[in-house]
Amino acid sequence: MNNIIEMINKNDIPKHIAIIMDGNGRWARARHLPRTAGHREGIERVRDIVKSCLELGVKVVTFFAFSTENWNRPRSEINVLMRFLGRYIDQEIEKLNNNNIKFKTIGRKDPLPKLVLKKLNDAEKKTGDNTAMTMVLALNYGARQEIVDAAKQFTAAVVEKKTDIEDLDVEGFKRYLYTRQLPDPDLLIRTSGEMRISNFLLWQLSYAELYFSKKYWPDFKRADLIQAIREYQMRERRFGKINVLKKSN
Repeated sequence: MNNIIEMINKNDIPKHIAIIMDGNGRWARARHLPRTAGHREGIERVRDIVKSCLELGVKVVTFFAFSTENWNRPRSEINVLMRFLGRYIDQEIEKLNNNNIKFKTIGRKDPLPKLVLKKLNDAEKKTGDNTAMTMVLALNYGARQEIVDAAKQFTAAVVEKKTDIEDLDVEGFKRYLYTRQLPDPDLLIRTSGEMRISNFLLWQLSYAELYFSKKYWPDFKRADLIQAIREYQMRERRFGKINVLKKSN
């Protein structure tokens, strides 16, 4: 572990890491446990990774916690996930606040349970002035829906004569996205061996480095995060340009 940490360039830590936490159910099934056991263990990994990101100097970490498509899961599993979410907020927000971590959610509020929504809103208000790091949960989130919602907001602004259609550009459109107050991710991590981004941050991931781990999310620990950052630092990010010198750590 220490050798891996020493290999990281502390001056080249990704500012924003986005994570697709995949494999909770398969982790549980492989151990002959109910799926809820996988989700419970997955929450522990969130705690660990948030702590590690703070220590490493990451400024934003975004977790894909619940997609718009996840409502198609069995109602019993959805209820458990919402109960776990409420419990996480109850147990962790004070710790996040004490560590100067801002808590934020992105995604559509409806139809999240009212009690969960209240806890989320209270947590955002309580931690809103924190500056060390931002932890983001993508809840009831879908990237295509986000882009449609942004287009609707821009159209409404044009109709209300608050802006002009000819003024729209890439930077301007970003102001209508759920993530308008956040930098785009530098690194996307997906666990469980699946190699797709599943309708997650489609606009924002345009120039992100993608890292796919074969480990299920409950097995993804600090050493795995460090290895992902190490891989990120070995890549050359050109952003469409050429003749950029390779990094040396």
